[in-house]
Amino acid sequence: MPHQAEPVTAERLQKVLASAGVGSRRACEDLIFRRRVTVNGKIAKLGDKVDPATAEIHVDGQRVITDTKLVYLAMNKPRGVVASMDDEKGRTELADFLNTFEQRVFHVGRLDADSEGLLLLTNDGALAHKLMHPSYGVSKTYLAEVEGPLPRAVGRALQSGVELEDGPAKVDSFRLVDTLGKVAQIEIVLHEGRKHIVRRMMDEVGHPVLRLIRTAVGPIRLGDMRPGGFRHLSNAEIAALFKAVGD
Repeated sequence: MPHQAEPVTAERLQKVLASAGVGSRRACEDLIFRRRVTVNGKIAKLGDKVDPATAEIHVDGQRVITDTKLVYLAMNKPRGVVASMDDEKGRTELADFLNTFEQRVFHVGRLDADSEGLLLLTNDGALAHKLMHPSYGVSKTYLAEVEGPLPRAVGRALQSGVELEDGPAKVDSFRLVDTLGKVAQIEIVLHEGRKHIVRRMMDEVGHPVLRLIRTAVGPIRLGDMRPGGFRHLSNAEIAALFKAVGD
């Protein structure tokens, strides 16, 4: 039986790991030697070759992205910007901020025009689907300014669940951050993805949202990015996202 040729795209594993920013080639060889690298679920060996576009590689259980065509971004969406790449009404949209990218990226989940803060963008459809699907339970953290003063019963009601027109909803956690005159600042964590969910829940308990900022999606935090700014996620952040969905 004739020997099957390696695919032309196959490269030495340590070179692929080094190109992905894991470390120097020598350091990556050491990781392989110490059996800390898996490829497609199997422990890798020195001398292994992989296709960086298709191989599923983990180092110490953490996913390493080796396909250079994949893009993972965090953006601080300003208030008034539509979370769309092609808004039919001609409003200010995400594409107005991201026209420097050759790859077409799409936003992960919703963030309505009146809301601001962290929005993830990627061209990795499989990961995006898992991040958005409620069965994976990826949490989202919001900082909201609402009409105050805020009785303690509000937090209890949100945590035990409120009834909305499309079914019950509850928060994973609730915290009063600050009170500024007749405005209360609260932090809400939930893994729901329904449209306007935070605004609708706060309306239901009688404290409408005045300003809403998403500060985190799973392990990714907004940080001090300026409104309209964006950045590439680090290898550690990408690995943390895969871990959040069980990959």
